[in-house]
Formats: sequence, C-alpha cells, structure tokens
Amino acid sequence: MSSALLAARKRALLGSRSVVSSVRWASSDSKDKYKIVVVGAGSGGLTVANQIFNRFKAAGTPLNEGDIAILDANEYHYYQPGWTLVGAGLKQKTETRQPLKSLVPSHLAHIPENVQSFTPKTSSITTASGRTISYESLVVATGLKTNWDNIAGLPKALADSSSGVSSIYSYDTCDKVWHDVDALRSGKAIFTQPAGVIKCAGAPQKIMWMAWDRYQKSGRGDQISVDFYTGMPSMFSVKKYSDALNELRIQRGVGGLFGHNLVAVDADNRKATFKKGDGSTVDVDYTLLHVSPPMGPLDAIKNSPLADEAGWAYEPEYGNVWAIGDCSSLPTSKTAAAITAQAPILTENLFSVVSTGKDLGVAYDGYTSCPLLTGYGQLMLAEFKYGLEPKESFAEYLGDQKTPSRIYYHLKKDLFPWAYWNHMIQGRWFGSHGFFRPKFPATTNTPQ
Repeated sequence: MSSALLAARKRALLGSRSVVSSVRWASSDSKDKYKIVVVGAGSGGLTVANQIFNRFKAAGTPLNEGDIAILDANEYHYYQPGWTLVGAGLKQKTETRQPLKSLVPSHLAHIPENVQSFTPKTSSITTASGRTISYESLVVATGLKTNWDNIAGLPKALADSSSGVSSIYSYDTCDKVWHDVDALRSGKAIFTQPAGVIKCAGAPQKIMWMAWDRYQKSGRGDQISVDFYTGMPSMFSVKKYSDALNELRIQRGVGGLFGHNLVAVDADNRKATFKKGDGSTVDVDYTLLHVSPPMGPLDAIKNSPLADEAGWAYEPEYGNVWAIGDCSSLPTSKTAAAITAQAPILTENLFSVVSTGKDLGVAYDGYTSCPLLTGYGQLMLAEFKYGLEPKESFAEYLGDQKTPSRIYYHLKKDLFPWAYWNHMIQGRWFGSHGFFRPKFPATTNTPQ
C-alpha cells in the first residue's frame, strides 16, 4: 500500500474530516431521528457510544437520554478474544457472552435491528425491516463477515461432532475445539490460517500452540504431529515477532507450510485441500483439523457508498460519518486492542466537529496488539503500529515482549476479560492507557 493512500485512510477514518460550518442538533421528538447513530453493538460500537456520551458530559454539554441510538439485532454480545481460551480448556464458552440488552445503558436508545443500507447523502440508514433512521452523526461499527461457505464442505464438517473439524472463530464451535484437542491421542493435527484479512491474525496459531503444549504436558507429544498451514508468507506480519515465532516453531518441531490456503474439507475421508501460490492444489490427510475461515466486509458495507475498492468502510467525503474497528479500511490488524486506541480518537474528533464545526485532526497511529499464547502459562505480547513497527507498552519494565512470559499470559487470561466486561464496553478502559482517557494536545484545558 502506498504511503499516500495509507496517510489518506488514516485521515479519512480517524483523523482530519471535512469542516461542518454549523452544527444544530435535530429535534429528538421523532423516534426515527437521532443526534448520533452507532451501527453495531459489538466491541467497537458499545465502547465508542459510551465514550461519546461520557465526553459530552465531561465537557459540560451533556446529551439527553436517547440522543444516541445504537443499532443491533443480536440477542447476545460476545467477548470474542475469549474463544481461544475456551478452545484451550481455560474457560467455559458461556463466560464469553452476555445478553446485549443488559449491556446497553439507559442513556443509549437500543434499536434491535440490523442495517440494510446506507444513504449518507441524506444522512440516513435503512434497517432490515425497511425503517428509515436519520442522524446528525453516524458511527459505523458493524464488524466483519465470517465466510464459512467459502471453504467447500466446512459447514457440514463443523456440524458433525465426529469429524475432527473445529474452529475458535464462533461461539457455537469454540468448545468443540477443546473437545477435539483433548480427545486426540495420536495422529496428525493441522491448524490453518487463510490468506487475507481476518480478526486477530495471531489467533490461528494461538490455539495451535496451546494444543501442542497440551500434548506435551499429557505425554502425547510423540504420538501427535502438529502442522501449521497458512495462506500467509510468514508466521506473523511484524518481523520481530514473526522471527521469534518461527524459531519457536522449528524448536518445537511444528511443520510450517506457507502459501497454503484451505479451500475444501472432505470430512468423510478426513482430507483437507489446500491451494498453493502457483494455483495448484494438494490434498492432506488429517486426524484433527482446526480451521480459521476467510473473512471479509459485510454486504451492507460492501454495497454502500461508504465502501472502498475492497468493500471496507472508507468515507472521506462525508464529514458526519466515522468508522471504527473491523469494518473499517484502516490498514491495521482487526483486534479489540485496536478499538481501545481508535475509540478515544474518534470520540475526540466527533466531539470537536459537533461542538465547534471544526475537525480537531487527532490522528491514529495504527496501534494494535495481539496477545499470542504460546502455551499454558506463557504468552508473547505483540504490540505494533502502522508500518508494522513494534510499539510496546511493557518492555521497559517487564523485558522484551517477543519473549513469552507468565505475566503477559495472565493479562490475556485474567485482566483483559475483566477489563472488557467491567470497563471497556462502558467506555472507561483505554487499553495501554488503562483507566486514563488519553489527553490530546488541543484539548488539554477541556474537562477530561
């Protein structure tokens, strides 16, 4: 990606936005017109909706209850990073979800519908039921789509309890991962990663390392071979961590098949078909197969005026539209950690546009994090920013973050889930800043 395009996307989504000459709130009398509409009540949506409400309150210009609407038809809200812990036998999957209605505070109007289409020229959206909702400002936080059907035979294999095929990438299948991993006594365990964009690009190998360690600790290491088949060219996108992970792979005797993209599963014959970079295919026998499915933008985004050429949310021409998290075209990894950095910046820019008619121009540096489990009691804490450059929070105090650590392991296993449920989605957790909302140069004299 060219540096010019990278800079443009950083400005478009979380940095400079077009100036609004005058800002007047719409009347809140109509239930179909809101001051701010947030589409999606996942990690990004709940976090930023609450931060926006809190920011106006802190500035002495509080919004009324119901001025912010959040649109989402899901019954449950999921802590998706917890599914790796479920697959590793460390948590029950019921610990990773809560009823969505219990998480939407009274100051937000919850509209239990999904978006069907966007019409930014008229500042409106249409829901799946055909209802039209207007907004003064729009935040798009829809997440992305998991394309299970893009791998032939995969849905059938996942539904078969005896297939040996599982995935940590859904609530319905993450406990099947632990069942299959723990039940395996001998054979060939294959773990896959697709080419292209996925949620938390380190997760496909996190569960592999946990399975490998489980087999060593239970005396099965000599009877089970572990191989990593990935459509990517290396173990990880950031060279520092990739090199360390590849050394770990070689040390542990884990096979690394790069440029191999899973395209089909034959559960009846326990065969997986991979497409290689030259277009040829290879069939591989497996006893256990963990699948990380391909992912992409939701149709509602891809088919909208907000989409870039790849279908991700990218809307520089609309000064009252923002995007956050997995749905956005921001060229950084799609993780919950990225949202902790994006949300306060988006909030500050939106607050400035609404309050002054001017964009504050606070820029996002691409910060994200991937807590890479490498075994029970050990974790490599990858933190980086745009340019795939490390941006580490703890190295100065706790040592090089490419070295797996028990302290980092407990951040992933214990601290992060606690912070997520109790503070992040309430708008009170700022990732590497902890409980302290970042201060931006142009707003140091405003209430924090």
